[in-house]
Amino acid sequence: MRFNLLCLLVAACVTSLVATAQVPALVEKEGRHALLVDGQPYLILGAQIHNSSAWPDVLPQVWPAVEFLHANTVEAPVYWEQFEATPGHFDFTNVDAIVEQARQNKLRVILLWFGTWKNARSHYVPAWIKSDTTHYPRLIDANGRLTDSLSPFGEATLEADSRAFAALLRHLKEIDGAQHTVLMIQVENESGSLDSVRDYSPSAQKSFASQVPVELVHALHKQPGTWQQVFGAGAAERFQAYAVARYIDHVAQAGKVEYPLPMYVNAWIRSPDDLEPEPPRSYPSGGAVDVVLDLWKASVHSIDLIAPDIYLGGDLTYRSIISAYHRPDNALFVPENSNQPSFARYPFSVVGMGGIGFSVFGVDHVNTRSDVEEPNASSFPELADFSRTYQLLGSMQRELARLSFDGKTRAILEGEGNATQTVQLGKWTAIATFAQSPRPAGSQPTGVLLIAEIAPDEFLVTGFDARISFNLSHPGSSERWQIMAAEEGSYQEGKWKVRRLLNGDECDFGVDLGKAARILHIKLGTY
Repeated sequence: MRFNLLCLLVAACVTSLVATAQVPALVEKEGRHALLVDGQPYLILGAQIHNSSAWPDVLPQVWPAVEFLHANTVEAPVYWEQFEATPGHFDFTNVDAIVEQARQNKLRVILLWFGTWKNARSHYVPAWIKSDTTHYPRLIDANGRLTDSLSPFGEATLEADSRAFAALLRHLKEIDGAQHTVLMIQVENESGSLDSVRDYSPSAQKSFASQVPVELVHALHKQPGTWQQVFGAGAAERFQAYAVARYIDHVAQAGKVEYPLPMYVNAWIRSPDDLEPEPPRSYPSGGAVDVVLDLWKASVHSIDLIAPDIYLGGDLTYRSIISAYHRPDNALFVPENSNQPSFARYPFSVVGMGGIGFSVFGVDHVNTRSDVEEPNASSFPELADFSRTYQLLGSMQRELARLSFDGKTRAILEGEGNATQTVQLGKWTAIATFAQSPRPAGSQPTGVLLIAEIAPDEFLVTGFDARISFNLSHPGSSERWQIMAAEEGSYQEGKWKVRRLLNGDECDFGVDLGKAARILHIKLGTY
């Protein structure tokens, strides 16, 4: 009897460990990151729906756009005002609809918690909070006026937000703890304040005049003192950033106690010409922008990553932004991107830099049309370029996620440099050329190459409107290189399947990828 009982206990423990291991998790290896889903690296090819599209009767209009896009993950908001319309009573109708309908469409989900902050405003909090500015205080500006944002020093607000968020995660564990449809949670949305550089309420004033917390001083390698003494002209923004970061981290912690899904914060990014020491003009003060990213990272413990929302165009600008958020202590994920066609090449940039995913905003036509039934290019013309990119990357997303996690991926975009660009890959140099470079004035570049080392002397190559060739990085006096094999094929159920071998004119002067979404395995050698 005791032996049987022991066996049952051991089996229960093993089952529990397996279930825990399968919960989506963000992992780090030598400064690189991966989102593990079902135990394997996963590349998010995301579609974020419009702000008011996450209602049960509206969601059916969303799925055609997501299908046309070839996305594997949908980002959908959860509205605190709907979720807890009456204090302490939680309505799971919308959440259940998102999860159930996503499963029906074979999609994963990232939920966006629209709580205390949404685009630096407090528009999605329940009416019982909006109407009680005494119990749930607003942020006060330097002139003593109430603003459109709740104060990060409101203890009752923090308690209420944390309680609601914990209820959400507890419910997700109940309905999804075994299936893992929901991969991550965004905690709040583009937090901070647009109306004031910081909170000037009595509690905030008292805190601002006090000493900067010791752990923050140490983490940022500063000397002790008040906020003004430690940070000078940038004190107000850093004070606000710390207050907002600690608030959100508390909310995230309450959720993780219930169900430890990966959690992230998204940032309304800073315009390049919005420079210190002036107060922010182009973004919410207190948000996790590049100039306070070190402070944010030092202030949060339950937030797994900080992610930029990018609507600023230009290849070099885009690369600069993602470079700022691609850090050994921060996984690269871009949860919101403009749906302008010029952004359709940037998933390659994110993958090439080792990122875990990319998502395009506003894919559905719910706000403008109700007649889309069958997804096709004419229904979603603005998504055609994204669809081509997602279809290509999605056909090998697990392989790319693994290679990216191993630090084996590189991307080259037409327009980021000269018409001919090179990438060093150990003993080899990859040479990318773009047939239409330089382009006529006013036209947009379209060429992009993604290169990944899949084995010694063997590379996966894909992209559009580009040509690739190779050379030895340091050739010997008599050593020459050659293509041993150039395979064109596809990944099917994780296995590489050769469609044909390329040779002769198709390889002698480089391999042209054209517009046809080709995937190549190129094996190199010397003689």
